[in-house]
Amino acid sequence: MWEFDNAKYFYLLLLLPVLAAIFVWNTLWKKKKIAEFGSGDFLKKLAPDASTSKGIVKAVIALAAVLFLVIGIVNPKIGTKLETVKRQGIDIVFAIDVSKSMLAEDIAPSRLAKTKQLVSQIINNLGSDRIGIVGYAGTAFPMLPITTDYNMAKMYLQDMNTDMVSSMGTALSDAIQVGSEYFDDPNTGKLMILISDGEDHGEGISEAVEIAKAKGIKIITIGVGTENGGQIPLKVNGKVTGYKQDAEGNTVITKLDKSTLEEIAKETGGKFIYGSNTKEVVDLVNQALQNIEKTDFESQQIADFQSQFQWFIGFALLLLILDLFVLERKTSWLAKRNIFNEK
Repeated sequence: MWEFDNAKYFYLLLLLPVLAAIFVWNTLWKKKKIAEFGSGDFLKKLAPDASTSKGIVKAVIALAAVLFLVIGIVNPKIGTKLETVKRQGIDIVFAIDVSKSMLAEDIAPSRLAKTKQLVSQIINNLGSDRIGIVGYAGTAFPMLPITTDYNMAKMYLQDMNTDMVSSMGTALSDAIQVGSEYFDDPNTGKLMILISDGEDHGEGISEAVEIAKAKGIKIITIGVGTENGGQIPLKVNGKVTGYKQDAEGNTVITKLDKSTLEEIAKETGGKFIYGSNTKEVVDLVNQALQNIEKTDFESQQIADFQSQFQWFIGFALLLLILDLFVLERKTSWLAKRNIFNEK
């Protein structure tokens, strides 16, 4: 079983045809310049020990050395043994508000950017838990299915933006319903972390909460924003060109509405947290996780991969050393055997 540690460096193999083309061009250029002095027996008398084949040999050695160096950088790994690993944890779904009000900058650098910081730090402190991501504005949509790949989760997280959903508003009920569908194992501990400014423009919160309660899902709600509120900037190429206005031309002020978020958390046995202080949020989430019973996930057979880069780097160094000893002139004992057909 094989895998590559740094597969992105395979593009360095493009150096091989480039170097080969340079060698061919240089060989033709030298032949042209040498031909200006004469040809045939005259040239043999001028350089009796010049080899016509060792240049090709040196080029092949150099290209092979580059090939092995690239493979060494990519670092191929071989799975040498299998181990049984048991994972214990819970299922966690992050429901993230991507409505336009999350662009407000009453909490630095913005509500959405702060949300990404919070979720990223929470993920960094997780152990063997499985996580998923739901995005929502006027409607909710699955962003990332349940996974243990935290790096992929953070990649998806950073890609989230307020242009992902065309419908305006903040439908907390949709977020809870879609998030509840992620929990497919009735025996696994379940936690939803819902992050929003709390400005709900949807209906059916009570019904959605009942669905979550029926599945045994605790919901921690995190409020981002301030109760004084802030304007929603309109930006072009990163520069503020104005602020969002309502139908009457008044500048919209969006405020943190914690009441709905507090009610959701209370009804599901969770907790409401202000999202202004990242450390406090992470600590409170960790405390909540301690109170949720961990369950065994599936046992997995995983390969213990061993790096093999040292072999390829070693071969490359040997070839480079060999190249130093291969001179572009005839070697007397080789000339007697005519290995390169130079007689």
